Amino acid sequence: MQEKIAKLTKLFEENRNEANAGPMEKYMKDQFPFLGIKTPLRRELEKRFFNETGILKDPFNQEFVSGLWEKKEREYQYTALDYLEKSLKKLEKSDLPFLESLLTTKSWWDTVDALAPKPVGQIAQKYPEVIGETIENWANHDNLWLRRAAILFQLKYKQETNEEILFQYILKNADSKEFFIQKAIGWALREYSKTSPTSVKGFIRNSPLAPLSIREGSKYLT
Repeated sequence: MQEKIAKLTKLFEENRNEANAGPMEKYMKDQFPFLGIKTPLRRELEKRFFNETGILKDPFNQEFVSGLWEKKEREYQYTALDYLEKSLKKLEKSDLPFLESLLTTKSWWDTVDALAPKPVGQIAQKYPEVIGETIENWANHDNLWLRRAAILFQLKYKQETNEEILFQYILKNADSKEFFIQKAIGWALREYSKTSPTSVKGFIRNSPLAPLSIREGSKYLT
């Protein structure tokens, strides 16, 4: 696996662009260094790497993701996330603790918002028992990114959303002063309002939500 990571590293280093890196780092509030490879080019390089190595034909490999997560520049984490998205059908219940470790390492909205609705959401749909076993603990956790993930994991569920759980996790965090929690609450409500506007409208009206959450959650409501 180290050979594959070295191959990707060489490919990315050949396309490093310092002129792009500065603005990309600034956009992400200087949380992480960047190689300066913009998304369209990065996706082209990833496609080439995936085709040449055949890694997508193999079972899901946590070692590959961990290796990229340990790399300094943010593009490597983005590639790990793209690899995860292309491996969704291969994920098992046993992969959830690994995803939790990713949620709490090098955490920022960009990685958490890619991990929560897709990989985590996929596992929770396939193995709903993990909601009570694990995700419910996230909703009460000291780590704000785990709380955000608990609020957002049903984001793509539409008609399959468990409304009781969604509203329960939101209420557990309704008094949070954290911008990223208030924003997640609004995002989750806004998305669910496309499926059940009456329920969301009633919930917003009767719940002690932050103004930001109300504003974001009401965008599609009339």
